[in-house]
Amino acid sequence: MFDDSNMYKMKILKLVIPVLAILISACSQSQKMVGTKDGVDSTSAIVAESKPNDSLIAIMNVKSVVKQGSSVILKFTVINNSDSTKSFCKWHTPFEPFISKYLDIVDANGVEVAYKGAMAKRIMPPPADSYISVKAKDSTSSEVDLLQAYDLKPGNKYTLSYNGSGVSGISVASKLSFNFEK
Repeated sequence: MFDDSNMYKMKILKLVIPVLAILISACSQSQKMVGTKDGVDSTSAIVAESKPNDSLIAIMNVKSVVKQGSSVILKFTVINNSDSTKSFCKWHTPFEPFISKYLDIVDANGVEVAYKGAMAKRIMPPPADSYISVKAKDSTSSEVDLLQAYDLKPGNKYTLSYNGSGVSGISVASKLSFNFEK
């Protein structure tokens, strides 16, 4: 027999599951790698190509070679190519402090790097103050030091990918590599 609290939980689940399904299905990705050529470019970048011109896309940049003792800075730029203002959820992006694991980072052997940042529990749907607007034909950027939340060891090559598209609504290509040298 269901009591009132179980009925309430069932009603919430009936609302949350369709919202999550819509968020996840709305984030199809098309990919294109942009990288360095013979050391001429000092950064590695990935660019997402979005089939509809009204979606938000992102470019991630990190220096292709980072020396021990330096910060490992990831620049995350969200671009709005549409003719109207668009919004994205800042959760699971560098636009908020490291309180979720929105990047998958693996070393050259395929071993996942330990995430040492906080893991926040969230309510769905995100409240209005969780969204950032980007004007038409404009962009916005944020930078984070990966050493603040990931256990990166000098002497390794790392590959990272963005896994927060399902929450943020931003399309991002899948892989970006850099060397963390001693």
